[in-house]
Amino acid sequence: MTTYFAGGPYFAGTLMGILLAHELGHYIVGRRRGVDISLPYFIPLPPGISLGTMGAVINMRRPISDRNALFDVGAAGPLAGLCVAIPLLVIGLKMSPLGPPQPDTVIEGNSLFYGLTKLAIFGRWLPGDGVDVNTHPMAFAAWVGLLITAVNLLPVGQLDGGHIAKAVMGEKHETFSLRLNQMLPLFAVSVGGFLALSAWRHGADLATSLRYAQSGALPWLFWAGLLWMMRRRAGVYHPDVGDEPLSPGRRKAAFGMLILWVLLFVPVPFRPVL
Repeated sequence: MTTYFAGGPYFAGTLMGILLAHELGHYIVGRRRGVDISLPYFIPLPPGISLGTMGAVINMRRPISDRNALFDVGAAGPLAGLCVAIPLLVIGLKMSPLGPPQPDTVIEGNSLFYGLTKLAIFGRWLPGDGVDVNTHPMAFAAWVGLLITAVNLLPVGQLDGGHIAKAVMGEKHETFSLRLNQMLPLFAVSVGGFLALSAWRHGADLATSLRYAQSGALPWLFWAGLLWMMRRRAGVYHPDVGDEPLSPGRRKAAFGMLILWVLLFVPVPFRPVL
């Protein structure tokens, strides 16, 4: 209901379908690997000040102590979600007209994958020359699904990427994850500074430039704080996964998941139209 009131039926159906596929990927693979895992708990947020949801979580009643099982469960969710998100993105973009960005609106950020998909459909890199896609609600919800997948693939904490990285790195992941979490605020400041400078060069005044910078910095500050709170609550990120190495096939798959994250990564999720 909250996603429906946030964006209408196309938006709600698309986004909830992607999230459901993502979580069922974890659930089904977890069950097949003998993990005591719950069905997903979806998290609603108030429409109007959010997109209606903060995604979903699954409760693993007992920690996974096998590297191969941990990798399988961690990777299954993003891959299952993308199987739904990508075709719906293509359909949604085909229903989206091109035109100048509307004043007082925001532009969704480009990832390599999203930019290349628009290039394949429209034959040009967008946004460009004052033109962008006026996204259909289905396309926008699919883009949100890609963004959620990219954030989930960060190799930090209890995120899916954290599970994958833990399976690959073992105990070394704890220090790596902590350092990466600590670097997110610095990344937020860097992105904000770049956007402020860009707005200033385009003739914006100082106040407008700072508001423009906030759009790039605040999401990363929010995610850094959320991940830090999750760490404080959990105490440690993962239990010991033992000395048994990850299988060679899964090591290759882990490299593929890294490439997938690079393709989906969005440095600036949203920015206002100048």
